[in-house]
Amino acid sequence: MTALEQLIEALKRLPGVGQKSAQRMAYHLLQHERQAMGQLAAALTAAGEQIGHCQRCHTFSETALCAICADAARDARLLCVVETPADQAVLERTGSYRGYYFVLLGRVSPLDGVGAREIGAAQLLQRAADGGVEEVILATSFTAEGEATAHVLGDALRARGIKATRLARGVPVGSELEYVDLGTIAHALSDRR
Repeated sequence: MTALEQLIEALKRLPGVGQKSAQRMAYHLLQHERQAMGQLAAALTAAGEQIGHCQRCHTFSETALCAICADAARDARLLCVVETPADQAVLERTGSYRGYYFVLLGRVSPLDGVGAREIGAAQLLQRAADGGVEEVILATSFTAEGEATAHVLGDALRARGIKATRLARGVPVGSELEYVDLGTIAHALSDRR
């Protein structure tokens, strides 16, 4: 394989990048961004060597505890469970949640052989039972796998006497009803307040 082919193959590993997009990126970098290529390579190497997982919540961190877990001003009564560090980042950007997190690093997917054990359910149950947690918010996605994950974890938490809630779902802000899918409207009607 030539160096160009290796670059294209490496770029294809990114989510949503196919052959044509990878080729366009490779050609652009080679033609216009030679200096940026070195910066990108250095940043990728540094990230691979320096970024691990927080010992407490499993999000990405360069230290044993991430900044959120190390923040004593957060509400220890709340624990929000998300599938990925990206989901955690989205919730943080809202500025409306001040509790702690637990990042599953996946979701239950029986067809792919991924069960509760593989996504860290035991560690979650241990963390939720540490005495200070009063509510676990299940903020998994609303896909079939996300729903299955929330169901399995919710049942396990409730069986241990821990309050488990699920993110609400409904009509997006700024949308018109005629353009919202029927499943979303049905959930919004049943979950109305």
